[in-house]
Amino acid sequence: MQAVCVVFLSFLSGAVPYSVILGKLVLKKDIRNYGDGNPGAANAWRGGGPVIGVVSVLLDLFKAFIPVYYTLLLFDFPNNILIAVAVAPIAGHAFSPFLHFHGGKAVASTYGIWLALNELTGGLMVMGVTSALFFIFQTIDAWSVMMGLVALFVYLFLNEAEPCIRLLCLLNMSIVAYKHRKDLKPIIKLRPVFSTMLRRDKCI
Repeated sequence: MQAVCVVFLSFLSGAVPYSVILGKLVLKKDIRNYGDGNPGAANAWRGGGPVIGVVSVLLDLFKAFIPVYYTLLLFDFPNNILIAVAVAPIAGHAFSPFLHFHGGKAVASTYGIWLALNELTGGLMVMGVTSALFFIFQTIDAWSVMMGLVALFVYLFLNEAEPCIRLLCLLNMSIVAYKHRKDLKPIIKLRPVFSTMLRRDKCI
């Protein structure tokens, strides 16, 4: 029963739509009317500027970080329960009951859970750097996010992380891929400057 309560609270923590709340309380706007209609930090940024955007990102990150961090600190659950606790805030954000089970794309929440697993800071850096590089070189943000998670999984595999951690990464990847499914349909598109460079190389 204790484990069920912790998983449920972790899910509820992730489900709180801070970006939507900030939009309505501070901006007097529904941030879902911006961009792709997603109730997440990106549209909070579009609707309210960088300050609201950064605050939204941090809230989405910490609502996933806190339940995982304190579960590891206070409880001695088996691995299957820890996986459930870590996946729960991502699922809560992606399928929030407060938004009729329509949630955000769980990018900040993803970073939150892996930040809480502080012995995996190397994997967190690999994920962040890979996503940043893909963001620089190509135009579809969804592919940047997914390639970061793929890089994280490769890092975990090469460093012989526990099977439960690798399973957590795959579950995380599945939820994020589902939420980005429409954006992942186009193939990766290089930014114009890099496309031009490649064409020049072919001519040479």
